Amino acid sequence: MSRQNRPYRQGKGRAEKRKTRQSKPETVRLNKYIADSGLCSRRQADELIGSGKITVNGKKVTQMGLHVSPGDEVRYKGKVLKNERPVYILLNKPKDVVTTLKDEQARRSVIDLVKNAGPERVYPVGRLDRNTTGVLLLTNDGDLTKRLTHPRYHKKKVYHVVLDRPVTKSHLEEIAGGIQLDDETVYADAVSYVDPSDKTQVGIEIHTGQNRVVRRIFESLGYRIKKLDRVYFAGLTKKNLPRGKWRFLTQKEINMLKMNAFD
Repeated sequence: MSRQNRPYRQGKGRAEKRKTRQSKPETVRLNKYIADSGLCSRRQADELIGSGKITVNGKKVTQMGLHVSPGDEVRYKGKVLKNERPVYILLNKPKDVVTTLKDEQARRSVIDLVKNAGPERVYPVGRLDRNTTGVLLLTNDGDLTKRLTHPRYHKKKVYHVVLDRPVTKSHLEEIAGGIQLDDETVYADAVSYVDPSDKTQVGIEIHTGQNRVVRRIFESLGYRIKKLDRVYFAGLTKKNLPRGKWRFLTQKEINMLKMNAFD
């Protein structure tokens, strides 16, 4: 039968099926809903669900893989979790600011610097110690945070290091070949002088997520770091962003981060 002679009711049936499919409420896995609220990552959400700390419509749930609908009420410790819009902020972190969310000494934190960005609660992706400056990403995207901070995903970080004395070529070679730190050998992906005429300045590329790893590498060789600045993180730089200032990522940058994080 030709297309022109087909009964109209067949086309109508397909349209009705499409309409039915489109009108079905979209559901989402509970762990993703929790992560999208900015509370934690999906893996941490699974732990909360498994330990019975999440309720859906007033009932405690422990079932993994549960899906929730837009009208469902999800709570953690009595607080309603809302599916917030994802927020991505780039900060050029200044010195003497901590990246911890709670500080016993009540020092200024990176959260204080971006508090006017909006109502969404964001978290720093990884840590920079108090005296380290430079590129820091803050977001409420738990899945992206996990991908960008886990060592096995090998996300590139580049630091500009200023030392108290010239770094010898043999020490650069030793750093490239691997430095023993706490029973673990840490390798730099690349290390070189920033300016051949000033050997107190070194650029180092590394992907490990160990705490204070760059400082510990140079301290293990007898150097004292005078300045440590992260100039690159997972494709992001601080170009045209003054120290202590922040901006929202562009959509192009967000797309780049996600493509690189989940490749």
